[in-house]
Amino acid sequence: MSNSHAITCKAVVCWGLGEPLKVEEIQVEPPKSTEVRVKMLYASVCHTDILCSEGFPAPLYPRVLGHEGVGVVESVGDEVKEVKEGDIVIPTYVGECKECENCTSRISNLCLKYPIALNGLMLDGTSRMSVRGQKLYHIFSCSTWSEYMVIDANYVVRVHPSIDLSHASFLSCGFTTGYGAAWKEAKVEKGSSVAVLGLGTVGLGAVDGARMQGAAKIIGIDKNPWKKEKGEVFGMTDFINPDDEPNKSISELLKGITHGMGVDYCFECTGVPSLLSEALETTKVGKGKVIVIGVGVDTMVPLNVITLACGGRTLKGTTFGGIKIKSDLPILLDKCKNKELKLHQLLTHHVKLEEIDKAIQLLKQPDCVKVLITI
Repeated sequence: MSNSHAITCKAVVCWGLGEPLKVEEIQVEPPKSTEVRVKMLYASVCHTDILCSEGFPAPLYPRVLGHEGVGVVESVGDEVKEVKEGDIVIPTYVGECKECENCTSRISNLCLKYPIALNGLMLDGTSRMSVRGQKLYHIFSCSTWSEYMVIDANYVVRVHPSIDLSHASFLSCGFTTGYGAAWKEAKVEKGSSVAVLGLGTVGLGAVDGARMQGAAKIIGIDKNPWKKEKGEVFGMTDFINPDDEPNKSISELLKGITHGMGVDYCFECTGVPSLLSEALETTKVGKGKVIVIGVGVDTMVPLNVITLACGGRTLKGTTFGGIKIKSDLPILLDKCKNKELKLHQLLTHHVKLEEIDKAIQLLKQPDCVKVLITI
Protein backbone atom coordinates (compact mmCIF):
# COMPACT_ATOMS: atom_id res chain seq x y z
CA MET A 1 0.00 0.00 0.00
CA SER A 2 1.01 3.62 -0.51
CA ASN A 3 3.07 5.36 2.15
CA SER A 4 1.12 8.55 2.86
CA HIS A 5 4.15 10.66 3.71
CA ALA A 6 6.31 12.75 1.40
CA ILE A 7 10.03 11.94 1.41
CA THR A 8 12.81 14.51 1.44
CA CYS A 9 15.84 13.34 -0.54
CA LYS A 10 18.66 14.42 -2.80
CA ALA A 11 18.28 14.81 -6.56
CA VAL A 12 20.07 16.41 -9.50
CA VAL A 13 18.11 19.45 -10.66
CA CYS A 14 18.56 21.36 -13.91
CA TRP A 15 17.31 24.92 -13.35
CA GLY A 16 17.58 26.18 -16.91
CA LEU A 17 19.41 26.20 -20.21
CA GLY A 18 23.12 26.70 -19.66
CA GLU A 19 22.83 26.64 -15.87
CA PRO A 20 24.98 24.20 -13.87
CA LEU A 21 23.36 21.07 -12.51
CA LYS A 22 22.78 21.18 -8.76
CA VAL A 23 22.24 18.48 -6.17
CA GLU A 24 19.23 19.73 -4.23
CA GLU A 25 17.03 18.51 -1.42
CA ILE A 26 13.63 17.82 -2.97
CA GLN A 27 10.30 16.44 -1.81
CA VAL A 28 8.84 13.30 -3.41
CA GLU A 29 5.15 12.74 -2.76
CA PRO A 30 3.62 9.28 -2.22
CA PRO A 31 2.37 7.43 -5.30
CA LYS A 32 -1.21 7.75 -6.51
CA SER A 33 -3.39 4.72 -7.30
CA THR A 34 -1.55 3.38 -10.38
CA GLU A 35 1.92 4.57 -9.38
CA VAL A 36 4.92 3.30 -7.44
CA ARG A 37 7.58 5.13 -5.48
CA VAL A 38 11.04 3.71 -6.08
CA LYS A 39 14.20 3.99 -3.98
CA MET A 40 16.90 4.26 -6.61
CA LEU A 41 20.02 2.09 -6.29
CA TYR A 42 21.86 2.89 -9.52
CA ALA A 43 21.37 5.21 -12.45
CA SER A 44 23.37 5.75 -15.60
CA VAL A 45 24.10 8.64 -17.91
CA CYS A 46 22.67 8.79 -21.42
CA HIS A 47 23.26 11.51 -24.02
CA THR A 48 19.50 12.10 -24.00
CA ASP A 49 19.84 13.41 -20.45
CA ILE A 50 22.24 16.05 -21.73
CA LEU A 51 19.85 16.91 -24.56
CA CYS A 52 17.00 17.33 -22.08
CA SER A 53 19.10 19.70 -19.99
CA GLU A 54 19.46 21.74 -23.20
CA GLY A 55 15.71 21.95 -23.74
CA PHE A 56 14.91 18.75 -25.67
CA PRO A 57 12.13 18.00 -26.53
CA ALA A 58 10.81 21.13 -24.78
CA PRO A 59 12.41 23.66 -22.38
CA LEU A 60 10.84 22.37 -19.16
CA TYR A 61 12.54 23.71 -16.03
CA PRO A 62 13.33 23.06 -13.29
CA ARG A 63 13.59 19.35 -13.96
CA VAL A 64 15.19 16.32 -12.35
CA LEU A 65 17.31 14.50 -14.90
CA GLY A 66 17.94 10.81 -15.56
CA HIS A 67 15.86 8.12 -17.24
CA GLU A 68 18.08 5.04 -16.93
CA GLY A 69 18.27 3.26 -13.60
CA VAL A 70 17.30 0.43 -11.29
CA GLY A 71 15.76 0.55 -7.85
CA VAL A 72 13.55 -1.04 -5.19
CA VAL A 73 9.83 -0.38 -4.95
CA GLU A 74 9.31 1.51 -1.67
CA SER A 75 5.51 1.91 -1.84
CA VAL A 76 2.69 1.25 -4.28
CA GLY A 77 -0.67 2.76 -5.17
CA ASP A 78 -3.92 0.96 -4.35
CA GLU A 79 -4.53 -0.28 -7.91
CA VAL A 80 -1.03 -1.61 -8.62
CA LYS A 81 -1.02 -5.38 -9.17
CA GLU A 82 2.07 -6.35 -11.14
CA VAL A 83 4.74 -5.18 -8.68
CA LYS A 84 4.90 -4.95 -4.90
CA GLU A 85 6.99 -3.34 -2.20
CA GLY A 86 10.52 -4.75 -2.21
CA ASP A 87 10.53 -5.68 -5.92
CA ILE A 88 13.54 -4.61 -7.96
CA VAL A 89 12.48 -2.71 -11.08
CA ILE A 90 13.85 -0.72 -13.98
CA PRO A 91 11.98 2.25 -15.43
CA THR A 92 11.12 2.64 -19.11
CA TYR A 93 9.59 5.48 -21.08
CA VAL A 94 7.11 3.46 -23.17
CA GLY A 95 4.26 1.41 -21.75
CA GLU A 96 2.42 -1.63 -23.05
CA CYS A 97 -1.29 -2.01 -22.34
CA LYS A 98 -1.63 -5.07 -24.61
CA GLU A 99 -5.02 -3.77 -25.72
CA CYS A 100 -4.60 -0.73 -28.00
CA GLU A 101 -4.15 -0.86 -31.77
CA ASN A 102 -0.37 -0.57 -31.55
CA CYS A 103 0.13 -3.03 -28.70
CA THR A 104 -1.92 -5.72 -30.46
CA SER A 105 -0.02 -5.22 -33.72
CA ARG A 106 3.38 -6.54 -34.70
CA ILE A 107 4.24 -3.17 -36.19
CA SER A 108 4.70 -0.74 -33.32
CA ASN A 109 5.70 -0.64 -29.65
CA LEU A 110 4.26 2.84 -29.13
CA CYS A 111 1.40 2.19 -26.74
CA LEU A 112 -1.51 4.59 -27.20
CA LYS A 113 -2.78 4.21 -23.63
CA TYR A 114 0.62 4.71 -21.97
CA PRO A 115 2.51 6.96 -24.44
CA ILE A 116 5.87 8.68 -24.16
CA ALA A 117 5.41 11.54 -21.68
CA LEU A 118 6.96 14.51 -23.46
CA ASN A 119 5.43 17.01 -21.02
CA GLY A 120 7.65 15.91 -18.13
CA LEU A 121 4.66 15.08 -15.94
CA MET A 122 2.69 12.08 -14.70
CA LEU A 123 -0.22 10.71 -16.76
CA ASP A 124 -2.67 12.97 -14.89
CA GLY A 125 -0.68 16.09 -15.84
CA THR A 126 0.76 16.70 -12.37
CA SER A 127 4.14 16.14 -10.71
CA ARG A 128 5.12 14.18 -7.60
CA MET A 129 8.36 16.14 -7.16
CA SER A 130 8.99 19.64 -5.87
CA VAL A 131 11.83 21.77 -4.59
CA ARG A 132 11.12 24.48 -2.01
CA GLY A 133 7.48 24.41 -3.06
CA GLN A 134 8.19 24.67 -6.80
CA LYS A 135 7.01 21.95 -9.19
CA LEU A 136 9.72 19.79 -10.77
CA TYR A 137 9.50 18.21 -14.20
CA HIS A 138 11.09 14.87 -14.97
CA ILE A 139 12.40 13.25 -18.14
CA PHE A 140 9.69 11.31 -19.94
CA SER A 141 8.09 8.94 -17.41
CA CYS A 142 10.60 9.29 -14.58
CA SER A 143 13.66 10.95 -13.03
CA THR A 144 16.36 8.51 -11.98
CA TRP A 145 19.04 10.94 -10.79
CA SER A 146 17.24 11.10 -7.47
CA GLU A 147 17.29 9.01 -4.30
CA TYR A 148 13.54 8.45 -4.73
CA MET A 149 11.17 8.88 -7.65
CA VAL A 150 7.53 8.18 -8.52
CA ILE A 151 6.56 6.49 -11.79
CA ASP A 152 3.37 4.97 -13.13
CA ALA A 153 3.54 1.20 -12.60
CA ASN A 154 2.78 0.63 -16.28
CA TYR A 155 6.27 1.93 -17.12
CA VAL A 156 8.31 -0.36 -14.85
CA VAL A 157 9.58 -3.88 -15.38
CA ARG A 158 10.48 -6.27 -12.58
CA VAL A 159 14.09 -7.49 -12.50
CA HIS A 160 15.24 -10.82 -11.07
CA PRO A 161 17.52 -10.12 -8.08
CA SER A 162 20.21 -12.44 -9.44
CA ILE A 163 20.93 -10.00 -12.25
CA ASP A 164 23.87 -7.67 -11.66
CA LEU A 165 21.96 -4.50 -10.80
CA SER A 166 24.76 -2.20 -11.89
CA HIS A 167 24.28 -3.59 -15.41
CA ALA A 168 20.47 -3.71 -15.35
CA SER A 169 20.38 0.08 -15.48
CA PHE A 170 21.76 -0.02 -19.04
CA LEU A 171 18.65 -1.89 -20.22
CA SER A 172 16.42 1.09 -19.34
CA CYS A 173 17.25 2.83 -22.60
CA GLY A 174 20.55 2.90 -24.51
CA PHE A 175 21.66 -0.67 -25.05
CA THR A 176 18.10 -1.97 -25.38
CA THR A 177 17.29 0.68 -27.96
CA GLY A 178 20.17 -0.35 -30.20
CA TYR A 179 19.68 -4.07 -29.68
CA GLY A 180 15.96 -3.80 -30.34
CA ALA A 181 16.49 -1.73 -33.46
CA ALA A 182 18.29 -4.67 -35.05
CA TRP A 183 16.06 -7.36 -33.52
CA LYS A 184 12.53 -5.93 -33.54
CA GLU A 185 12.59 -2.83 -35.77
CA ALA A 186 14.79 -3.83 -38.73
CA LYS A 187 14.42 -7.58 -38.19
CA VAL A 188 17.92 -8.07 -39.55
CA GLU A 189 18.07 -11.22 -41.68
CA LYS A 190 20.65 -13.96 -41.29
CA GLY A 191 23.61 -13.56 -43.63
CA SER A 192 22.90 -9.88 -44.28
CA SER A 193 25.21 -6.86 -44.06
CA VAL A 194 24.89 -4.07 -41.50
CA ALA A 195 26.45 -0.66 -40.88
CA VAL A 196 26.29 1.15 -37.54
CA LEU A 197 27.04 4.88 -37.44
CA GLY A 198 28.30 5.75 -33.96
CA LEU A 199 29.61 3.17 -31.49
CA GLY A 200 28.30 4.50 -28.22
CA THR A 201 26.02 2.40 -26.01
CA VAL A 202 23.19 2.49 -28.55
CA GLY A 203 25.48 1.64 -31.45
CA LEU A 204 27.11 -1.23 -29.57
CA GLY A 205 23.63 -2.52 -28.78
CA ALA A 206 22.81 -2.45 -32.50
CA VAL A 207 26.02 -4.34 -33.24
CA ASP A 208 25.14 -7.01 -30.68
CA GLY A 209 21.56 -7.25 -31.91
CA ALA A 210 22.74 -7.67 -35.50
CA ARG A 211 25.16 -10.36 -34.38
CA MET A 212 22.42 -12.23 -32.53
CA GLN A 213 20.25 -12.02 -35.66
CA GLY A 214 22.99 -13.69 -37.67
CA ALA A 215 24.32 -10.80 -39.77
CA ALA A 216 27.40 -11.87 -41.73
CA LYS A 217 29.06 -8.46 -42.00
CA ILE A 218 28.73 -5.78 -39.31
CA ILE A 219 30.58 -2.55 -40.06
CA GLY A 220 31.09 -0.02 -37.28
CA ILE A 221 31.79 3.62 -38.13
CA ASP A 222 33.23 5.97 -35.52
CA LYS A 223 35.87 8.71 -35.34
CA ASN A 224 37.17 7.36 -32.05
CA PRO A 225 39.79 4.65 -32.72
CA TRP A 226 39.29 3.29 -29.19
CA LYS A 227 35.81 2.15 -30.22
CA LYS A 228 37.26 -0.44 -32.60
CA GLU A 229 38.14 -2.83 -29.78
CA LYS A 230 34.76 -2.28 -28.08
CA GLY A 231 32.91 -2.92 -31.31
CA GLU A 232 34.74 -6.19 -31.90
CA VAL A 233 33.77 -7.39 -28.40
CA PHE A 234 30.10 -7.07 -29.39
CA GLY A 235 30.46 -8.70 -32.80
CA MET A 236 31.66 -6.03 -35.22
CA THR A 237 33.51 -7.52 -38.21
CA ASP A 238 34.86 -4.33 -39.82
CA PHE A 239 35.72 -0.83 -38.60
CA ILE A 240 35.84 2.48 -40.44
CA ASN A 241 37.32 5.64 -38.97
CA PRO A 242 36.30 8.50 -41.33
CA ASP A 243 39.26 10.54 -40.15
CA ASP A 244 41.66 8.02 -41.68
CA GLU A 245 40.56 9.10 -45.18
CA PRO A 246 39.08 12.59 -44.79
CA ASN A 247 38.78 13.14 -48.55
CA LYS A 248 36.23 10.35 -48.89
CA SER A 249 32.66 10.27 -47.63
CA ILE A 250 31.47 7.58 -45.24
CA SER A 251 29.39 5.99 -47.96
CA GLU A 252 32.42 5.84 -50.27
CA LEU A 253 34.52 4.22 -47.58
CA LEU A 254 31.80 1.70 -46.80
CA LYS A 255 31.17 0.79 -50.42
CA GLY A 256 34.90 0.25 -50.75
CA ILE A 257 34.62 -2.80 -48.47
CA THR A 258 31.27 -4.03 -49.80
CA HIS A 259 32.24 -4.39 -53.48
CA GLY A 260 30.49 -1.13 -54.29
CA MET A 261 27.09 -2.43 -53.22
CA GLY A 262 26.57 -0.94 -49.77
CA VAL A 263 24.80 -2.72 -46.91
CA ASP A 264 21.33 -4.14 -46.34
CA TYR A 265 20.76 -2.17 -43.11
CA CYS A 266 22.23 0.98 -41.61
CA PHE A 267 21.61 2.17 -38.05
CA GLU A 268 22.15 5.91 -37.55
CA CYS A 269 23.00 6.34 -33.87
CA THR A 270 24.75 9.72 -33.78
CA GLY A 271 21.97 12.26 -34.22
CA VAL A 272 24.29 14.34 -36.45
CA PRO A 273 21.96 15.95 -39.03
CA SER A 274 24.34 15.68 -41.99
CA LEU A 275 24.72 11.92 -41.52
CA LEU A 276 21.11 11.06 -42.31
CA SER A 277 21.53 11.35 -46.07
CA GLU A 278 24.94 9.72 -45.75
CA ALA A 279 23.33 6.77 -43.96
CA LEU A 280 20.93 6.32 -46.89
CA GLU A 281 23.86 6.36 -49.32
CA THR A 282 25.54 3.51 -47.43
CA THR A 283 22.65 1.12 -48.19
CA LYS A 284 21.88 -0.97 -51.23
CA VAL A 285 19.80 0.44 -54.06
CA GLY A 286 16.28 -0.94 -54.14
CA LYS A 287 16.37 -2.69 -50.76
CA GLY A 288 18.46 -0.73 -48.28
CA LYS A 289 16.87 0.16 -44.96
CA VAL A 290 17.98 2.93 -42.59
CA ILE A 291 16.83 2.94 -38.96
CA VAL A 292 17.10 6.36 -37.34
CA ILE A 293 17.90 6.10 -33.63
CA GLY A 294 20.04 9.10 -32.77
CA VAL A 295 18.44 12.51 -32.25
CA GLY A 296 19.87 15.93 -31.53
CA VAL A 297 18.68 19.38 -30.59
CA ASP A 298 18.01 20.16 -34.27
CA THR A 299 14.61 18.68 -35.09
CA MET A 300 14.75 19.63 -38.78
CA VAL A 301 17.49 17.93 -40.82
CA PRO A 302 18.55 18.02 -44.49
CA LEU A 303 17.63 14.95 -46.51
CA ASN A 304 18.56 13.86 -50.03
CA VAL A 305 15.14 12.86 -51.36
CA ILE A 306 16.64 11.56 -54.61
CA THR A 307 18.67 9.00 -52.67
CA LEU A 308 15.55 7.96 -50.79
CA ALA A 309 12.89 7.92 -53.52
CA CYS A 310 14.85 7.10 -56.65
CA GLY A 311 17.08 4.71 -54.74
CA GLY A 312 14.12 2.69 -53.50
CA ARG A 313 15.43 2.79 -49.94
CA THR A 314 13.46 2.76 -46.69
CA LEU A 315 13.92 5.31 -43.90
CA LYS A 316 12.36 4.46 -40.54
CA GLY A 317 12.49 5.92 -37.06
CA THR A 318 12.42 3.93 -33.85
CA THR A 319 11.71 4.49 -30.16
CA PHE A 320 13.21 2.10 -27.61
CA GLY A 321 14.26 -0.04 -30.57
CA GLY A 322 10.70 -1.27 -31.15
CA ILE A 323 10.89 -3.19 -27.86
CA LYS A 324 7.61 -3.85 -26.04
CA ILE A 325 8.28 -3.68 -22.32
CA LYS A 326 6.07 -6.61 -21.28
CA SER A 327 6.40 -8.85 -24.34
CA ASP A 328 10.05 -8.30 -25.31
CA LEU A 329 12.05 -6.70 -22.50
CA PRO A 330 11.80 -9.76 -20.21
CA ILE A 331 13.57 -11.73 -22.96
CA LEU A 332 16.54 -9.35 -22.74
CA LEU A 333 16.46 -9.54 -18.96
CA ASP A 334 16.66 -13.34 -19.22
CA LYS A 335 19.64 -12.98 -21.55
CA CYS A 336 21.22 -10.69 -18.97
CA LYS A 337 20.52 -13.21 -16.22
CA ASN A 338 22.11 -15.99 -18.33
CA LYS A 339 25.20 -13.86 -19.07
CA GLU A 340 24.40 -13.77 -22.79
CA LEU A 341 24.73 -9.98 -22.94
CA LYS A 342 28.14 -8.41 -22.35
CA LEU A 343 26.77 -5.44 -20.45
CA HIS A 344 29.83 -5.32 -18.21
CA GLN A 345 31.82 -4.24 -21.27
CA LEU A 346 29.79 -1.03 -21.39
CA LEU A 347 30.69 0.08 -17.88
CA THR A 348 33.75 2.31 -17.94
CA HIS A 349 33.30 4.75 -15.04
CA HIS A 350 31.64 5.02 -11.60
CA VAL A 351 30.54 8.17 -9.76
CA LYS A 352 28.35 9.09 -6.79
CA LEU A 353 25.19 11.16 -7.18
CA GLU A 354 26.98 14.16 -5.70
CA GLU A 355 29.63 13.87 -8.45
CA ILE A 356 27.23 14.49 -11.34
CA ASP A 357 29.45 17.22 -12.83
CA LYS A 358 32.26 14.68 -13.02
CA ALA A 359 29.91 12.24 -14.76
CA ILE A 360 29.06 14.79 -17.46
CA GLN A 361 32.74 15.49 -18.05
CA LEU A 362 33.57 11.79 -18.20
CA LEU A 363 30.97 11.35 -20.94
CA LYS A 364 33.12 13.57 -23.16
CA GLN A 365 36.23 11.41 -22.71
CA PRO A 366 37.21 9.12 -25.62
CA ASP A 367 37.43 6.03 -23.40
CA CYS A 368 33.95 6.48 -21.92
CA VAL A 369 30.96 4.33 -22.87
CA LYS A 370 28.77 4.21 -19.76
CA VAL A 371 28.98 6.16 -16.50
CA LEU A 372 27.25 4.41 -13.58
CA ILE A 373 25.87 6.55 -10.75
CA THR A 374 25.72 4.90 -7.34
CA ILE A 375 22.85 6.32 -5.33
